[in-house]
Amino acid sequence: MVKETTFYDVLGVKPGCTQDDLKKAYRKLALKYHPDKNPNEGEKFKQISQAYEVLSNPEKKRIYDQGGEQALKEGGGGGNVFSSPLDIFDMFFGGGFGGRSGRRRERRGQDVIHQLSVSLEELYKGTVRKLALQKNVICDKCEGIGGKKGSVEQCTTCHGSGMQVQIQQLGPGMLQHLQSICVDCKGQGDRINPRDRCKQCGGRKTIRDRKILEVHVDPGMVHNQKIVFTGEGDQEPDYEPGDIVILLEEKEHEVFKRSRHDLIMRMQLELVEALCGFQKVIRTLDGRDLVITSYPGTVVKHGDLKCILNEGMPIYKDPFTHGRLIIQFVVNFPKSVDPSVIPTLEQCLPPREEVIIPEGAEDCSLMDLDPEQEVRRREQRQAYEEDEGGSSGVQCATN
Repeated sequence: MVKETTFYDVLGVKPGCTQDDLKKAYRKLALKYHPDKNPNEGEKFKQISQAYEVLSNPEKKRIYDQGGEQALKEGGGGGNVFSSPLDIFDMFFGGGFGGRSGRRRERRGQDVIHQLSVSLEELYKGTVRKLALQKNVICDKCEGIGGKKGSVEQCTTCHGSGMQVQIQQLGPGMLQHLQSICVDCKGQGDRINPRDRCKQCGGRKTIRDRKILEVHVDPGMVHNQKIVFTGEGDQEPDYEPGDIVILLEEKEHEVFKRSRHDLIMRMQLELVEALCGFQKVIRTLDGRDLVITSYPGTVVKHGDLKCILNEGMPIYKDPFTHGRLIIQFVVNFPKSVDPSVIPTLEQCLPPREEVIIPEGAEDCSLMDLDPEQEVRRREQRQAYEEDEGGSSGVQCATN
Protein backbone atom coordinates (compact mmCIF):
# COMPACT_ATOMS: atom_id res chain seq x y z
CA MET A 1 0.00 0.00 0.00
CA VAL A 2 1.57 3.27 -1.12
CA LYS A 3 0.89 6.59 0.58
CA GLU A 4 0.89 8.71 -2.62
CA THR A 5 0.42 7.84 -6.29
CA THR A 6 1.28 11.21 -7.84
CA PHE A 7 4.54 10.06 -9.45
CA TYR A 8 2.85 6.90 -10.76
CA ASP A 9 0.02 8.99 -12.20
CA VAL A 10 2.48 11.34 -13.95
CA LEU A 11 4.05 8.37 -15.78
CA GLY A 12 0.69 6.69 -16.35
CA VAL A 13 1.61 3.43 -14.58
CA LYS A 14 0.26 1.54 -11.57
CA PRO A 15 2.20 1.14 -8.28
CA GLY A 16 2.80 -2.56 -8.95
CA CYS A 17 4.35 -2.08 -12.40
CA THR A 18 7.66 -3.62 -13.42
CA GLN A 19 10.84 -1.67 -14.20
CA ASP A 20 10.35 -2.46 -17.90
CA ASP A 21 6.88 -0.93 -17.83
CA LEU A 22 8.34 2.10 -16.05
CA LYS A 23 11.07 2.52 -18.67
CA LYS A 24 8.64 2.21 -21.56
CA ALA A 25 6.32 4.79 -20.03
CA TYR A 26 9.13 7.23 -19.33
CA ARG A 27 10.69 6.83 -22.78
CA LYS A 28 7.39 7.54 -24.52
CA LEU A 29 6.55 10.60 -22.41
CA ALA A 30 10.09 12.04 -22.33
CA LEU A 31 10.37 11.98 -26.11
CA LYS A 32 6.97 13.63 -26.43
CA TYR A 33 7.56 16.46 -23.94
CA HIS A 34 11.30 17.10 -24.39
CA PRO A 35 11.97 20.91 -24.55
CA ASP A 36 13.73 20.60 -27.91
CA LYS A 37 10.62 19.06 -29.43
CA ASN A 38 7.91 20.69 -27.33
CA PRO A 39 9.29 23.94 -25.81
CA ASN A 40 5.98 24.90 -24.19
CA GLU A 41 5.88 21.78 -22.00
CA GLY A 42 9.02 22.33 -19.93
CA GLU A 43 7.19 21.94 -16.62
CA LYS A 44 5.58 18.70 -17.77
CA PHE A 45 8.97 17.31 -18.81
CA LYS A 46 10.37 18.25 -15.40
CA GLN A 47 7.57 16.35 -13.62
CA ILE A 48 8.08 13.27 -15.80
CA SER A 49 11.85 13.20 -15.17
CA GLN A 50 11.40 13.74 -11.43
CA ALA A 51 8.89 10.90 -11.21
CA TYR A 52 11.13 8.48 -13.12
CA GLU A 53 14.20 9.50 -11.11
CA VAL A 54 12.44 8.47 -7.90
CA LEU A 55 10.59 5.35 -9.07
CA SER A 56 13.59 3.90 -10.94
CA ASN A 57 15.74 4.06 -7.79
CA PRO A 58 14.81 1.23 -5.40
CA GLU A 59 15.75 3.16 -2.25
CA LYS A 60 13.96 6.35 -3.31
CA LYS A 61 10.93 4.32 -4.42
CA ARG A 62 10.76 2.61 -1.02
CA ILE A 63 10.89 5.96 0.81
CA TYR A 64 8.30 7.48 -1.52
CA ASP A 65 5.92 4.51 -1.18
CA GLN A 66 6.11 4.71 2.60
CA GLY A 67 6.09 8.48 3.20
CA GLY A 68 5.32 10.20 -0.07
CA GLU A 69 7.12 13.17 -1.57
CA GLN A 70 7.49 14.88 1.81
CA ALA A 71 9.64 12.01 3.07
CA LEU A 72 12.02 12.54 0.15
CA LYS A 73 12.26 16.27 0.90
CA GLU A 74 13.11 15.59 4.53
CA GLY A 75 16.43 14.08 3.56
CA GLY A 76 15.57 10.46 2.90
CA GLY A 77 16.20 10.67 -0.84
CA GLY A 78 19.80 9.53 -0.97
CA GLY A 79 21.23 8.20 -4.24
CA ASN A 80 22.04 10.33 -7.25
CA VAL A 81 20.81 13.91 -7.46
CA PHE A 82 20.19 15.34 -10.93
CA SER A 83 20.72 19.10 -11.30
CA SER A 84 18.48 19.18 -14.36
CA PRO A 85 15.73 16.97 -15.84
CA LEU A 86 17.88 16.87 -18.99
CA ASP A 87 20.59 14.95 -17.08
CA ILE A 88 18.39 11.91 -16.56
CA PHE A 89 17.21 12.16 -20.16
CA ASP A 90 20.83 12.00 -21.39
CA MET A 91 21.64 9.12 -19.07
CA PHE A 92 18.58 7.14 -20.10
CA PHE A 93 18.89 7.66 -23.87
CA GLY A 94 22.68 7.45 -23.98
CA GLY A 95 23.20 10.94 -25.39
CA GLY A 96 21.69 13.40 -27.65
CA PHE A 97 18.35 14.80 -28.63
CA GLY A 98 18.35 17.44 -31.35
CA GLY A 99 22.16 17.42 -31.69
CA ARG A 100 23.04 17.44 -27.99
CA SER A 101 25.71 14.72 -28.46
CA GLY A 102 25.40 13.51 -24.89
CA ARG A 103 26.50 16.79 -23.35
CA ARG A 104 24.57 18.48 -20.58
CA ARG A 105 22.80 21.63 -21.68
CA GLU A 106 24.86 24.53 -20.43
CA ARG A 107 23.26 26.95 -18.04
CA ARG A 108 23.59 30.51 -19.25
CA GLY A 109 23.71 33.81 -17.43
CA GLN A 110 21.47 36.73 -18.21
CA ASP A 111 22.25 39.23 -20.94
CA VAL A 112 23.18 42.77 -19.93
CA ILE A 113 21.57 45.54 -22.02
CA HIS A 114 23.05 49.04 -22.29
CA GLN A 115 21.61 51.96 -24.26
CA LEU A 116 24.01 54.02 -26.35
CA SER A 117 22.87 57.45 -27.51
CA VAL A 118 24.18 58.26 -31.01
CA SER A 119 23.70 61.27 -33.28
CA LEU A 120 22.30 61.11 -36.79
CA GLU A 121 25.75 62.14 -38.06
CA GLU A 122 27.28 59.07 -36.39
CA LEU A 123 24.66 56.79 -37.91
CA TYR A 124 25.35 58.39 -41.30
CA LYS A 125 29.15 58.22 -41.28
CA GLY A 126 29.73 55.42 -38.79
CA THR A 127 31.83 55.75 -35.66
CA VAL A 128 33.68 53.84 -32.94
CA ARG A 129 32.63 54.56 -29.37
CA LYS A 130 34.37 53.34 -26.22
CA LEU A 131 32.03 52.22 -23.48
CA ALA A 132 33.25 51.60 -19.91
CA LEU A 133 31.20 48.97 -18.04
CA GLN A 134 31.27 47.21 -14.70
CA LYS A 135 30.76 43.44 -14.80
CA ASN A 136 31.16 40.39 -12.56
CA VAL A 137 34.16 38.14 -13.28
CA ILE A 138 35.26 34.89 -11.65
CA CYS A 139 37.50 35.63 -8.69
CA ASP A 140 41.06 34.78 -9.76
CA LYS A 141 42.27 34.21 -6.19
CA CYS A 142 39.85 31.41 -5.30
CA GLU A 143 39.09 30.44 -8.93
CA GLY A 144 35.37 30.84 -8.33
CA ILE A 145 35.22 28.49 -5.35
CA GLY A 146 34.52 31.25 -2.84
CA GLY A 147 37.02 29.98 -0.27
CA LYS A 148 39.69 27.42 0.41
CA LYS A 149 39.56 24.14 -1.48
CA GLY A 150 37.44 21.65 0.42
CA SER A 151 35.70 24.39 2.44
CA VAL A 152 32.52 24.35 0.36
CA GLU A 153 29.71 22.35 1.97
CA GLN A 154 26.29 21.51 0.65
CA CYS A 155 23.60 23.68 2.17
CA THR A 156 21.70 21.58 4.69
CA THR A 157 18.57 23.69 4.37
CA CYS A 158 17.92 23.13 0.66
CA HIS A 159 20.13 20.02 0.21
CA GLY A 160 22.10 21.73 -2.53
CA SER A 161 19.14 22.65 -4.76
CA GLY A 162 19.25 26.38 -3.95
CA MET A 163 15.49 26.36 -3.54
CA GLN A 164 13.15 25.82 -0.62
CA VAL A 165 9.77 24.15 -1.10
CA GLN A 166 6.89 24.64 1.28
CA ILE A 167 3.73 22.57 1.06
CA GLN A 168 0.40 24.01 2.08
CA GLN A 169 -2.76 21.97 2.35
CA LEU A 170 -5.62 23.77 0.65
CA GLY A 171 -8.18 21.13 1.39
CA PRO A 172 -8.71 17.37 1.52
CA GLY A 173 -6.29 15.85 -0.97
CA MET A 174 -5.27 19.28 -2.29
CA LEU A 175 -1.65 20.40 -1.78
CA GLN A 176 0.05 23.58 -2.96
CA HIS A 177 3.82 23.68 -3.51
CA LEU A 178 5.46 27.07 -2.88
CA GLN A 179 9.04 27.40 -4.16
CA SER A 180 11.43 30.17 -3.16
CA ILE A 181 15.17 30.85 -3.12
CA CYS A 182 16.92 29.35 -0.11
CA VAL A 183 17.58 32.10 2.43
CA ASP A 184 20.59 30.36 3.96
CA CYS A 185 22.69 29.91 0.80
CA LYS A 186 20.92 32.60 -1.26
CA GLY A 187 20.25 30.12 -4.06
CA GLN A 188 23.87 28.92 -4.38
CA GLY A 189 23.22 25.43 -3.07
CA ASP A 190 26.38 25.44 -0.96
CA ARG A 191 27.79 27.29 2.02
CA ILE A 192 31.27 28.32 3.15
CA ASN A 193 32.33 28.80 6.72
CA PRO A 194 33.02 32.53 7.27
CA ARG A 195 36.60 31.89 8.43
CA ASP A 196 37.37 29.95 5.22
CA ARG A 197 35.94 32.52 2.80
CA CYS A 198 38.14 34.09 0.15
CA LYS A 199 39.54 37.44 1.31
CA GLN A 200 39.24 38.97 -2.15
CA CYS A 201 35.63 38.11 -3.03
CA GLY A 202 34.29 37.50 0.49
CA GLY A 203 32.86 34.13 -0.56
CA ARG A 204 30.80 35.60 -3.39
CA LYS A 205 32.95 33.75 -5.99
CA THR A 206 32.98 36.78 -8.29
CA ILE A 207 34.42 40.29 -8.15
CA ARG A 208 33.54 43.50 -9.98
CA ASP A 209 35.81 44.42 -12.87
CA ARG A 210 35.93 47.36 -15.29
CA LYS A 211 35.55 46.48 -18.93
CA ILE A 212 36.05 48.85 -21.86
CA LEU A 213 34.24 47.87 -25.05
CA GLU A 214 34.86 49.31 -28.49
CA VAL A 215 31.43 49.70 -30.07
CA HIS A 216 31.57 49.90 -33.87
CA VAL A 217 28.52 51.79 -35.16
CA ASP A 218 28.36 51.05 -38.88
CA PRO A 219 26.94 53.51 -41.45
CA GLY A 220 23.21 53.04 -41.92
CA MET A 221 22.45 51.46 -38.55
CA VAL A 222 19.04 52.36 -37.16
CA HIS A 223 17.36 53.36 -33.91
CA ASN A 224 16.96 50.38 -31.50
CA GLN A 225 19.41 48.23 -33.48
CA LYS A 226 21.38 45.79 -31.31
CA ILE A 227 25.14 45.31 -31.26
CA VAL A 228 25.92 42.06 -29.43
CA PHE A 229 29.17 41.20 -27.61
CA THR A 230 28.84 37.45 -27.20
CA GLY A 231 29.94 36.00 -23.87
CA GLU A 232 30.92 39.39 -22.42
CA GLY A 233 28.17 39.45 -19.78
CA ASP A 234 28.52 38.77 -16.05
CA GLN A 235 30.49 35.64 -15.17
CA GLU A 236 29.24 33.14 -12.64
CA PRO A 237 30.60 29.70 -11.63
CA ASP A 238 29.00 26.79 -13.56
CA TYR A 239 27.24 29.23 -15.90
CA GLU A 240 28.02 30.22 -19.46
CA PRO A 241 28.37 34.04 -19.51
CA GLY A 242 25.54 35.95 -21.11
CA ASP A 243 25.98 38.64 -23.74
CA ILE A 244 26.38 42.38 -23.51
CA VAL A 245 23.80 43.94 -25.81
CA ILE A 246 24.25 47.55 -26.93
CA LEU A 247 20.94 49.15 -27.93
CA LEU A 248 21.36 52.18 -30.18
CA GLU A 249 19.25 55.23 -29.37
CA GLU A 250 19.09 57.85 -32.14
CA LYS A 251 19.18 61.46 -30.92
CA GLU A 252 16.84 64.00 -32.49
CA HIS A 253 18.46 66.20 -35.17
CA GLU A 254 17.72 69.90 -35.51
CA VAL A 255 17.50 69.82 -39.33
CA PHE A 256 16.91 66.29 -40.59
CA LYS A 257 14.39 63.64 -39.68
CA ARG A 258 15.00 60.05 -40.70
CA SER A 259 12.43 57.81 -42.39
CA ARG A 260 14.14 54.45 -42.97
CA HIS A 261 16.68 55.21 -45.73
CA ASP A 262 15.37 58.72 -46.51
CA LEU A 263 16.16 62.03 -44.83
CA ILE A 264 13.44 64.66 -44.57
CA MET A 265 13.95 68.37 -43.98
CA ARG A 266 11.86 71.54 -44.12
CA MET A 267 13.12 74.59 -46.03
CA GLN A 268 11.78 78.10 -45.47
CA LEU A 269 11.19 80.27 -48.57
CA GLU A 270 10.21 83.90 -48.84
CA LEU A 271 7.38 84.66 -51.24
CA VAL A 272 9.75 86.33 -53.69
CA GLU A 273 11.89 83.16 -53.74
CA ALA A 274 8.88 80.94 -54.30
CA LEU A 275 7.72 83.09 -57.24
CA CYS A 276 10.96 84.35 -58.77
CA GLY A 277 13.46 81.55 -58.14
CA PHE A 278 16.23 80.97 -55.60
CA GLN A 279 19.47 79.21 -54.72
CA LYS A 280 19.93 77.48 -51.37
CA VAL A 281 22.82 75.63 -49.72
CA ILE A 282 22.25 72.43 -47.73
CA ARG A 283 24.96 71.20 -45.36
CA THR A 284 24.90 67.37 -45.36
CA LEU A 285 25.49 65.07 -42.37
CA ASP A 286 29.02 64.36 -43.57
CA GLY A 287 29.90 68.06 -43.97
CA ARG A 288 29.42 68.53 -47.73
CA ASP A 289 27.56 71.51 -49.22
CA LEU A 290 24.79 70.89 -51.76
CA VAL A 291 23.46 73.75 -53.90
CA ILE A 292 19.84 73.55 -55.10
CA THR A 293 18.39 75.99 -57.65
CA SER A 294 14.87 76.99 -58.64
CA TYR A 295 15.05 78.96 -61.87
CA PRO A 296 12.98 82.10 -62.59
CA GLY A 297 9.62 81.15 -64.02
CA THR A 298 9.31 78.05 -61.81
CA VAL A 299 6.87 78.57 -58.94
CA VAL A 300 7.30 76.60 -55.70
CA LYS A 301 4.05 76.29 -53.79
CA HIS A 302 3.69 76.12 -50.02
CA GLY A 303 3.98 72.45 -48.94
CA ASP A 304 5.63 71.27 -52.18
CA LEU A 305 7.92 68.22 -51.89
CA LYS A 306 11.15 67.80 -53.87
CA CYS A 307 13.88 65.19 -53.49
CA ILE A 308 17.58 64.72 -54.25
CA LEU A 309 18.44 61.14 -55.15
CA ASN A 310 21.24 59.27 -53.34
CA GLU A 311 21.65 61.96 -50.65
CA GLY A 312 19.70 60.21 -47.91
CA MET A 313 20.95 57.71 -45.33
CA PRO A 314 23.38 54.97 -46.39
CA ILE A 315 22.01 51.45 -46.56
CA TYR A 316 23.30 49.26 -43.72
CA LYS A 317 26.05 46.93 -45.04
CA ASP A 318 25.77 48.66 -48.43
CA PRO A 319 27.16 52.13 -47.53
CA PHE A 320 27.67 53.28 -51.14
CA THR A 321 23.91 53.14 -51.73
CA HIS A 322 21.82 55.92 -50.19
CA GLY A 323 18.20 56.84 -49.89
CA ARG A 324 16.68 60.19 -50.86
CA LEU A 325 16.93 63.64 -49.33
CA ILE A 326 13.32 64.88 -49.29
CA ILE A 327 12.70 68.64 -48.95
CA GLN A 328 9.36 70.13 -47.91
CA PHE A 329 9.07 73.82 -48.76
CA VAL A 330 7.40 76.25 -46.38
CA VAL A 331 6.56 79.59 -48.04
CA ASN A 332 6.52 82.60 -45.72
CA PHE A 333 3.92 85.14 -46.84
CA PRO A 334 4.33 88.83 -45.86
CA LYS A 335 1.98 90.08 -43.12
CA SER A 336 1.08 93.18 -45.14
CA VAL A 337 1.76 94.83 -48.52
CA ASP A 338 2.29 98.53 -49.20
CA PRO A 339 -0.91 99.75 -50.96
CA SER A 340 1.17 101.84 -53.38
CA VAL A 341 2.69 98.74 -55.00
CA ILE A 342 -0.59 96.86 -55.36
CA PRO A 343 -1.28 98.03 -58.95
CA THR A 344 2.18 96.98 -60.07
CA LEU A 345 1.84 93.65 -58.26
CA GLU A 346 -1.52 92.97 -59.83
CA GLN A 347 -0.04 93.48 -63.27
CA CYS A 348 2.52 90.74 -62.56
CA LEU A 349 0.07 88.22 -61.14
CA PRO A 350 -2.79 86.31 -62.74
CA PRO A 351 -6.04 88.37 -62.61
CA ARG A 352 -8.35 87.88 -59.68
CA GLU A 353 -11.75 86.31 -60.15
CA GLU A 354 -14.57 88.82 -60.54
CA VAL A 355 -17.14 88.55 -57.75
CA ILE A 356 -20.72 89.80 -58.07
CA ILE A 357 -22.05 90.98 -54.68
CA PRO A 358 -25.79 90.37 -54.21
CA GLU A 359 -27.99 93.29 -53.30
CA GLY A 360 -28.50 93.59 -49.56
CA ALA A 361 -25.37 91.62 -48.64
CA GLU A 362 -23.85 92.51 -45.23
CA ASP A 363 -20.27 93.59 -44.66
CA CYS A 364 -18.34 91.53 -42.04
CA SER A 365 -14.91 91.92 -40.42
CA LEU A 366 -12.29 89.17 -40.45
CA MET A 367 -10.58 88.48 -37.10
CA ASP A 368 -7.36 86.57 -36.44
CA LEU A 369 -7.88 83.08 -34.99
CA ASP A 370 -5.18 81.29 -32.97
CA PRO A 371 -5.84 77.49 -33.08
CA GLU A 372 -3.75 76.83 -29.94
CA GLN A 373 -5.68 79.46 -28.00
CA GLU A 374 -8.94 77.89 -29.16
CA VAL A 375 -7.83 74.49 -27.88
CA ARG A 376 -6.89 75.94 -24.47
CA ARG A 377 -10.23 77.78 -24.27
CA ARG A 378 -12.14 74.59 -25.09
CA GLU A 379 -10.23 72.61 -22.43
CA GLN A 380 -10.90 75.30 -19.81
CA ARG A 381 -14.60 75.35 -20.65
CA GLN A 382 -14.79 71.55 -20.46
CA ALA A 383 -13.03 71.48 -17.07
CA TYR A 384 -15.39 74.20 -15.76
CA GLU A 385 -18.45 72.26 -16.90
CA GLU A 386 -17.18 69.07 -15.27
CA ASP A 387 -16.55 70.91 -11.98
CA GLU A 388 -20.02 72.43 -12.09
CA GLY A 389 -21.61 69.06 -12.78
CA GLY A 390 -19.58 67.26 -10.11
CA SER A 391 -20.28 69.74 -7.32
CA SER A 392 -24.00 70.09 -7.94
CA GLY A 393 -24.82 66.84 -6.18
CA VAL A 394 -28.42 65.61 -6.22
CA GLN A 395 -30.82 68.25 -7.49
CA CYS A 396 -34.41 68.41 -6.30
CA ALA A 397 -37.15 68.98 -8.83
CA THR A 398 -39.42 71.94 -8.04
CA ASN A 399 -42.87 72.63 -9.32
